Amino acid sequence: MAQRNLFRDGGSAERDAGRPLAHRMRPLHLDEFVGQTHLLGAERPLRRLAVAGSVHSMILWGPPGVGKTTLARLLAEAAGARFESLSAVLSGLKDVRAAIADAEAHAEVTALFIDEVHRFNKAQQDAFLPHVERGTITFIGATTENPSFEVNAALLSRSRVYVLRSLAAEDLAELVQRALEREFEGIDIADDALTELVALADGDARRVLNTLEVAAQLADGTITAEHVLEASGESHRRFDKGGDAFYDQISALHKAVRGSSPDAALYWLARMLDGGCDPAYIARRLTRMASEDIGLADPRALQVAMDAWEAYRRIGSPEGELALAEATIYLAATPKSNAALKAFGEAMAFVQANPSWEVPLRFRNAPTRLMESLGHGKGYRYAHDEDDGYAAGERYLPDEMPDVQFYRPEDRGVEARLAARLAELRAHDRGI
Repeated sequence: MAQRNLFRDGGSAERDAGRPLAHRMRPLHLDEFVGQTHLLGAERPLRRLAVAGSVHSMILWGPPGVGKTTLARLLAEAAGARFESLSAVLSGLKDVRAAIADAEAHAEVTALFIDEVHRFNKAQQDAFLPHVERGTITFIGATTENPSFEVNAALLSRSRVYVLRSLAAEDLAELVQRALEREFEGIDIADDALTELVALADGDARRVLNTLEVAAQLADGTITAEHVLEASGESHRRFDKGGDAFYDQISALHKAVRGSSPDAALYWLARMLDGGCDPAYIARRLTRMASEDIGLADPRALQVAMDAWEAYRRIGSPEGELALAEATIYLAATPKSNAALKAFGEAMAFVQANPSWEVPLRFRNAPTRLMESLGHGKGYRYAHDEDDGYAAGERYLPDEMPDVQFYRPEDRGVEARLAARLAELRAHDRGI
């Protein structure tokens, strides 16, 4: 079958003429849909569903511009279902109830599509449950956010989640060529301009088509890279400092530092800065990495992170971002230990699980005669007066508390020297 368009509605040319290119290029059939081959390829889940002529409640989870709305409509049409659509941004509980009442008035199955379903609150999401249970509606939700956190567990358990992916460069290039052939007679695009356009789109079909439309209006015969850059304005990558892309990328940065991969760490740092992340947030996270993942294997790491943070605070962007890059490289390259992190966690857990034992009298301060008469400080051994500055055999825990070991130093970096020193002190305790 001949390929047609990615995002084209049915309807007259006159009606479509004033609509954005991305709208005019929506596909009429699944065979025209570009991308998502892991779901729509031969014998893949959604392809099998369409061939069977059925549709079930589902959540389409993926970044903007990958065709969630179009896919929902095409699946409903393949199943012979009525397709009703609501936007969670523009609709409320009243609209949901009206859509359900409309579905009850029709004999055929109604596929009720909710765009940006994560924006509905719990009460609004709960309103779907009894109607999904009775089969009044087939629920199809679309979201850019992780359904595990943004969709009620009850609704999630009644829906299957399908993950949609950003479009590959070759998919975006195919869309551009289709649009030029259908919508822009006499206009072509230079190879370097196509490369630039695809890169700027960053996996988003809507963005590539909207930018193409403006670039075509600027061009006289051939779209150049300059036309593309002028049409795109400022590039905004897939990055939302409250969404999954934000947390996924900071997670990748943290793991690259922890995994001692400076090149990967720099890549994720650059991705976040390019996407508009606040550099001060990254500075805070680098400081956390220095404490959690490097710790006492290299105590200088914390100071490096703090210095980078202060440098950025004083200089600002873009110059101050170099300090963050240097700190990122240092943290990734230096020895790692989470022994202090684990020790602190164990100590906190132990304290919370056990009684609040009294401080032994010998360790209590005695600033008054009364306290001194009560035995405060009596028997305390001043470590600086002992051999090697260490009171061998002294026990600093509460008398009723069992012996514990929270801190287990790693044999890496500076911490290896700490481990050797502690082993030497323990030998003194044993009289060796």
